Amino acid sequence: MTESDSPSDARTPERDRPSGPFFARRWWSRSVRRWLAGLALSAVFAALVSAFVVQPFIIPSGSMEGTLQVGDRVLVNKLAYAFGQDVRRGDVVVFDGTGSFAAEGSSAGGLGGLLRSAAAAVGLAHSAETDYVKRVIGVGGDHVRCCDAQGRIEVNGEALDEPYLFPGDNPSNVMFDIEVPEGRLWVMGDHRSDSADSREYLGSPGGGTVPEDQVIGRVEWIGWPPSRWSSVRSGHE
Repeated sequence: MTESDSPSDARTPERDRPSGPFFARRWWSRSVRRWLAGLALSAVFAALVSAFVVQPFIIPSGSMEGTLQVGDRVLVNKLAYAFGQDVRRGDVVVFDGTGSFAAEGSSAGGLGGLLRSAAAAVGLAHSAETDYVKRVIGVGGDHVRCCDAQGRIEVNGEALDEPYLFPGDNPSNVMFDIEVPEGRLWVMGDHRSDSADSREYLGSPGGGTVPEDQVIGRVEWIGWPPSRWSSVRSGHE
């Protein structure tokens, strides 16, 4: 082995190794790019999950107390009714109230609406102002009325047992008697004295009912705060 072939000469001389501010800037630039790429992929994944599988939803009012509290973060199962499963009485659902509970064109548009939708998709903001959370009391074909001699709501002639009602609330202080059209739902909040629900829109088109195809999904879990972790079950099981 000649002197020029020695291993020590095969190594990069110290003066040729990357070092100093330029090397640090290149390393920092690569690290930032990787971090941004990972963040973008995570955001895309979260958006896809929110769009098609499970969407976070922030409870904006007390209309579902004491089942759901103001500020609860719930997880809405968007596949609950995707494979031929029917909406059931007692399900707690999130639905788009446009055309039933809210006027057409009520949703915020433009960049502000887009940013709000993106934040809502990951549970960082309230969903659209036209999204509502209520409990299904009657489905298509049901005869729903208030009330019987004991003040209970009747569905198809049978009185409902409603253990989820907010303590001290009556089943309803508004009298109604309605045949729910096929493909529509009669929905009410659990806090009956503080809920603008189907009773509020009796004189509107649809008689206060909501199109079933406007249901976004079924509320399955309370995910935040940790002290409230629990599943949300149907009240009529």
